[in-house]
Amino acid sequence: MNETVIKIRDLKKTYLMGTMKVNALNGVSFDIHPNEYIAIMGPSGSGKSTLMNMIGCLDTPTEGTYVLNGNDVSKLDDGELAQARNREIGFVFQTFNLLPRTDCLSNVELPLIYAGMKTQERRKRASETLHKVGLGDRMDHKPNELSGGQRQRVAIARALVNDPSILLADEPTGNLDTKTGDEIMRLFEGLYRNGNTIIVVTHEQEIADHARRIIRLRDGVIETDEPVSQPVLANADLDTAIVA
Repeated sequence: MNETVIKIRDLKKTYLMGTMKVNALNGVSFDIHPNEYIAIMGPSGSGKSTLMNMIGCLDTPTEGTYVLNGNDVSKLDDGELAQARNREIGFVFQTFNLLPRTDCLSNVELPLIYAGMKTQERRKRASETLHKVGLGDRMDHKPNELSGGQRQRVAIARALVNDPSILLADEPTGNLDTKTGDEIMRLFEGLYRNGNTIIVVTHEQEIADHARRIIRLRDGVIETDEPVSQPVLANADLDTAIVA
């Protein structure tokens, strides 16, 4: 495959802690192609959160390049980074990050408001995306009227509504019980099979094993970058509500 969604070369990030320099990333390089399903793993202090912030256009590197769909985001200013985030990346957080007093439809609409989409079109798009994650009958519910798994589905719908280049999930099952976490991973599997590019940042091996490739970080460098030999759910028939 020649086409890349992400091309990272010799990425470095240095923080000043008083008078001491800390190399959170120390020369990281890899490519991600369309419709890959990748897990990024590493112990505390390995650099995985820093790398996630780089991929998510939340921060810029000290050195190196990060090219997202042909655009060098390592050189963007804060305003341009914000535009890239909204256009190219769908975020899914451990804590859902939903607006508590706003119904599901309005929560999912939010990225489209930032994108300047007209009301009728964005409500239609938000509704279609909620149906896609199996919540077509919960559009007028507020987050406190939903289960944890349903809230995460709303968050996933919000992440997908702009048709982003990548879905970037940070510990997406961290606040869920095992059964509900399994349901969310089935949803990710369905999204992957429908052509989405998914990056999951996790410290849990059982979550990483759903991916098709695992990048392991240690001390700011890539320790291993290998395919998953037997991905969980790879051969399963999915009954989770996902439509192409």
